[in-house]
Amino acid sequence: MKTMTLDPRAPRSGRRPGQAHLLRAPSSSVTWRSYGYLWLMLLLGPFALAYVLVTVAVTAGAAVTVVGLFLAGGLVVGGRWWGALYRRLAGHLLDTHVAAPVPRRARQGFWQRLGGALGDPVGWRALLFMLAALPVTLAGFIVSTACLVLGFGSVTYWSWFWSLPPELAMDSSWHNPAGLALVALGGLVMLVLWPLAQSGFVALLRLLTRVLLGPTAASLRVAELERSRAGTVEDADARLRRIERDLHDGTQARLVAVGMQLGEAREQLASGGTDTVGELLEVAHASTKDALAELRELARGIHPPALDSGLAVALETLAARAPLPVTADIDPAVEAGGRLAPAIESIVYFSIAELVTNAAKHARASRVHVRVEAVADGRGGVLHLQVRDDGAGGATVVPPDGSGLRSGLAGLAERVGSVDGTFDLSSPVGGPTVVTMTLPAVRAGTAGAHRTGTGGRA
Repeated sequence: MKTMTLDPRAPRSGRRPGQAHLLRAPSSSVTWRSYGYLWLMLLLGPFALAYVLVTVAVTAGAAVTVVGLFLAGGLVVGGRWWGALYRRLAGHLLDTHVAAPVPRRARQGFWQRLGGALGDPVGWRALLFMLAALPVTLAGFIVSTACLVLGFGSVTYWSWFWSLPPELAMDSSWHNPAGLALVALGGLVMLVLWPLAQSGFVALLRLLTRVLLGPTAASLRVAELERSRAGTVEDADARLRRIERDLHDGTQARLVAVGMQLGEAREQLASGGTDTVGELLEVAHASTKDALAELRELARGIHPPALDSGLAVALETLAARAPLPVTADIDPAVEAGGRLAPAIESIVYFSIAELVTNAAKHARASRVHVRVEAVADGRGGVLHLQVRDDGAGGATVVPPDGSGLRSGLAGLAERVGSVDGTFDLSSPVGGPTVVTMTLPAVRAGTAGAHRTGTGGRA
């Protein structure tokens, strides 16, 4: 005999979970909040339509003037306020949270301000939403209300049909227990289907909200590029200040000491004393060598001499000088089409240098593997960089602290983003840590817009 085990998680009846959810939908808070959303959208609809018509009429009528165009521009920009209102409604009632568009940028000059107001894409998209949402809201409200009223009225028809005049009531053949039960059953079916009919219109309004009231992918990308490039400029400024400080506190102090030692040796030679001249010259010689070493290190931080021979040679030199074993796998196709732009070479070199340093200092790794390859994409190619270490893992990207200094992985991410690249970090606790970057394979002489992405000292 076979024994069957009843799973306590299984439904107790033959009804599937989806059927139970369908039956509970009319009493769900989601359904009623969606219905309330349609009510509010319908109440706002006439005012929104009037605002759109006034904006279009004022814009068309003021086209022959100049001062009137500022009023038209103010109405277009006012569409942002309407967009914010509709986003809040969708967030509170539909749990559809749409990010705000990119803020307007202040413009200088009379015509620039006027053009920025009249051509504000966020305002025009909000006006388009107000125009497109009205028929959808009206149709959704009518269908939803009809289903709700007819369904509820049919379910309760047995209790109040006798109060209706004969010309308004149903045929008397329905006024019997079987007929009234059938009417109630039809009303129950309509109530069950009411949320489904309503959800289609609400879903369309959700889509309109996301598409017309949220930020576009292009505007987000432009804002991200502007932010990352502003961070790159700040990073370069901080790096210049650090180099100036190193020169002042280190190399300059050593050279001043050399001058003083040589001056003292000259005075002793002039006075005929030669007891400590050799010692002074020896100390001055050692200080001179230390100063030269510091200058070479500073120069290497600004622009590694190895990059003069190409990226592949520079990375091989970097791997040879690293404090732990580094395997550098460079695809020959990277430089097969010519040298990369100096900005791209610098970003690749300094990013890999900093990741190798992090692996040695913080991750306690024993090995690092570097892979650089070129992938053709029809737009000039893309560089794929991957740096993998066998360290302890747990690395995270720490946002800037507001001091203007961008170091570590956050600095690398901004440096890569400044040339429209991508940065991805995978570092589970226990390792391994894998950093993957993509950069445009811009060739020397065609850097153009990517020249703002300068490298930096790791």
